[in-house]
Amino acid sequence: MRILDEVFGEMNWKRHHDVVNGNLFCTLSIWDNEKKEWVSKQDVGTESSTEKEKGQASDAFKRAGFNWGIGRELYTGPFIWIPLEKNEIYQSKTGSPALYTKFSVKEIGYNEQKEIILLVIVDNKNRVRFAYGNTKEKVYAPNVSASNASGKVYTGVDLDRAIKQMTGVKSREELERVWAEHPELHNNKEFRNITIDMQKTYPPRN
Repeated sequence: MRILDEVFGEMNWKRHHDVVNGNLFCTLSIWDNEKKEWVSKQDVGTESSTEKEKGQASDAFKRAGFNWGIGRELYTGPFIWIPLEKNEIYQSKTGSPALYTKFSVKEIGYNEQKEIILLVIVDNKNRVRFAYGNTKEKVYAPNVSASNASGKVYTGVDLDRAIKQMTGVKSREELERVWAEHPELHNNKEFRNITIDMQKTYPPRN
């Protein structure tokens, strides 16, 4: 909304939502002063894990914005996975896991097509925890066991099964769940590339 206000003006854009076959769509319209008419682009939303209706409306609005080029670079970013040490996690009052550690983007770079080609993420101690692209930054390696908790040895059949599971995800939440289920494949190039392809369809929520 801030970008729309800054680029087009507060009075020169509007949105409305419609339910089509049970799916919530958002239409984002921009006033074209030369044509003297509204130009509209539309997309559908998906429910979130909490506040389903609100999440669906927000997602539809976000996707309609993508059609206008807002945040389109999110589809080009890498899949971000940061290993954590045990002392970085605690249980919140609601019983869900929470983090002591905070993360922020130190550096981000784009090419001429506005695609993300460089990304560096640091923690609140200024340690580099994730690096992507042509950078000399050294990533901090936390004391995390890389072994599979089940002791299972992965075979080609198991890799194919994991890849099929990843290509069948229907939401960002499901993508992250499947990724977390296979820590032994996080360094597998084929599995990582499939994950990156799928996250272009389901980018991080704003």
